[in-house]
Amino acid sequence: MNVLAIGCHPDDVEIACSGTLAKCAKRGDRVIVCHASTGNLGHVIIPPDELTKIRAEEARTAGAMGGIEVICAGFNDLDIYDNNKAARDKIVDVIRYANPDFIITQNPDDYMPDHTAVSRLVFDASFAATLPNYTYPHVFSDENCPPAKMVPIYYMDTLAGVNFNPTEFVDISGEIDLKIEMLECHKSQLVWMREHDGIDFADMVRVCSRYRGYQCGAEYAEGFRQCQVYLKGYPGRLLP
Repeated sequence: MNVLAIGCHPDDVEIACSGTLAKCAKRGDRVIVCHASTGNLGHVIIPPDELTKIRAEEARTAGAMGGIEVICAGFNDLDIYDNNKAARDKIVDVIRYANPDFIITQNPDDYMPDHTAVSRLVFDASFAATLPNYTYPHVFSDENCPPAKMVPIYYMDTLAGVNFNPTEFVDISGEIDLKIEMLECHKSQLVWMREHDGIDFADMVRVCSRYRGYQCGAEYAEGFRQCQVYLKGYPGRLLP
């Protein structure tokens, strides 16, 4: 099975669904994570060009720990707009390249515009990518690659689970330590928040995973909400 997770920034998937993705990799799936944005504005001190390189390497390191391929669509922070063909085409290219059996992405009701724009772009691009005669610039996908399949979309949890009611859970009790280790790879974010903001982000993520576990009878879990629209259903279980 091919699994594609499209998060907004490097570290978003580690926060919300890396346990699930690692579990997918363990069962033999090909797992691809695409960061839509470089995360270039995510630091007070480090300048954007330097931070882009740092965060890309942090993301690749985290992905390698989970057996996950990591790519980046190359948007800058706050330059992601959903009502934009060029932006949609970038995501179409990613979807055609991954040829997923299901997609995980940001929740459409989230706390920042980049997250909600990515969610809408994925929804729109997942349809456009299925059209045989749809044309777009090729960066990741081959010019001769076939159209993508119409596949389910699962929305991943919001930060701290605010305003998010999961419809599906994945038991990540066996992956929780790996999830935190992958998150800790993003040192440019976590170290700064600990030292300057007094926020232990890894602890928050562990606690939220524990809470989702309480909701479904597991020690630790990640929650998802399936996109409920025509042709995006599936008569079986895709999540691990």
